[in-house]
Amino acid sequence: MANQSACCSPAGSELEKGDVPKREEVEEEREDEEGGMARPRDTEAQRPDLYLRAHSSALSARSARSHRSYTDGYVHFGPNEDEKKGTGEEVGVEEAYLVKFDGDTDPDSPRNRTTARKWFIVIILAGSAMCVTCASALYTSTYLQLERDFHISREVATLGLTTFVCGLGLGPMFLSPLSEFYGRRIIYLVAFGMYLIWLIPCAVAQNAATMLVVRFFDGLAGSAFLSVAGGTVGDMFPREKLSGPMMIYTASPFVGPQLGPVIGGFINQFADWRWSFWVLIIWAAVQWTLIFFFVPETYAPVLLRSRAIRLRKETGDDRWKAPIEKMNKSVAKTVLWSCVRPFQLLVLDPMVLNLCLLCAILLGILYLFFGAFPLVFENNHGFNEWQTGLSFLGIFVGTVIGVSCDPLWKRNYVRLVRNNGGISEPEFRLPPTILGAVLVPISLFGFGWTTFPWVHWIVPIMFSVLFGLGNILVFGGAFTFLVECYPLWAASALGRVAPWHSFVKTESWLTSSGL
Repeated sequence: MANQSACCSPAGSELEKGDVPKREEVEEEREDEEGGMARPRDTEAQRPDLYLRAHSSALSARSARSHRSYTDGYVHFGPNEDEKKGTGEEVGVEEAYLVKFDGDTDPDSPRNRTTARKWFIVIILAGSAMCVTCASALYTSTYLQLERDFHISREVATLGLTTFVCGLGLGPMFLSPLSEFYGRRIIYLVAFGMYLIWLIPCAVAQNAATMLVVRFFDGLAGSAFLSVAGGTVGDMFPREKLSGPMMIYTASPFVGPQLGPVIGGFINQFADWRWSFWVLIIWAAVQWTLIFFFVPETYAPVLLRSRAIRLRKETGDDRWKAPIEKMNKSVAKTVLWSCVRPFQLLVLDPMVLNLCLLCAILLGILYLFFGAFPLVFENNHGFNEWQTGLSFLGIFVGTVIGVSCDPLWKRNYVRLVRNNGGISEPEFRLPPTILGAVLVPISLFGFGWTTFPWVHWIVPIMFSVLFGLGNILVFGGAFTFLVECYPLWAASALGRVAPWHSFVKTESWLTSSGL
């Protein structure tokens, strides 16, 4: 009988049990050059896969084969690509020493963690993203006290929000590529730690200049969770299970601005404005602690690099390499390309351009509501500060309804895949986006037509519920589409959208403030 490590079946697609078939997922195996004839038994020095069997519980012989799939977390070759690379002995040895995951049995693979642990990580990251975006809207409830204490105008007070949003837009330009160079976890710990630190000067600021400057750096540090966290979700879940956790993550940055006025309204109605920032500091400290203890590294290329380093130390053989170690790139070059790729992606991919514009416009409209709600409910209906904050719960309820509808969209996705011969397409994630794009203009017309004093206050709030529903449907489908189109570079793909979102948010705030 031929040695099974040396003689393999012809190249073909191998689907894991329960997975939705994917056209990109291909496992290539090298055939024995001697037609399957038995060879003498190799030694561990000659065959690195034998060493893996004997000395590494995390790997098996399958790791030494040429396995290319989304589960390996790095390279995705076509069916015939290896044939173009050559079949010499040197290439075979190099492939044998290429470190890869061991499929569904590898405990180091982020997709092999327990479902409960993966969902716990998603909830932690969603809470962190919510904490960051809550800081933007909660700040607006401090305007009256800031104007009194710092002797500034409303326009100057509004600049504190503008600088924060500018930081949110610029951060993903370099945090996203750095996460794909050093990993997700280190970015979370450092960036969110800096976010926590920069909140302290906000709480103790004695003048407007200090507030405006530190707000920019606070937004810059907190922006990691608006781009990198989406990559973590894509790292852990296969595409057929991606919609649910991605919907939770997508909703969290919108829930933050909706809860901000509610929390800030109560705080600033009954306490000093500085307590708004102390509450954020306590919240951020809890989130950072949870990240430190419970959020591991999930980026597959970085995990494989750590494994390769460990194997080199254990064996003394420097030929063990991870795919990321073979790439000729530097940090500076990676960050530079990150500044160029937003425009490259928008120019070369029309779908990304259209989705980016749609999401940016909707996010701008969402932030316009923070200027519209006080005008409608304070001026027309006599609401006080905390009552105006509660009016934002309408958008929050719509967001919750949208998240609750995810099982229906998952069933629709499975039906589309089944009707397509079992092949998944990223466009199958867009039906909720299409419905949301219809609901949003209906809600805006309804809200605009019911803002008069003689119309009961519940009517515009009901239309804000419809807006929250349409908004989360658009973003949930669009973000899942981006992660599925760019599974390896999910953090960068979402990072490309963030600058445009922040630009429109800044413009919306300036418009609502009369600037």
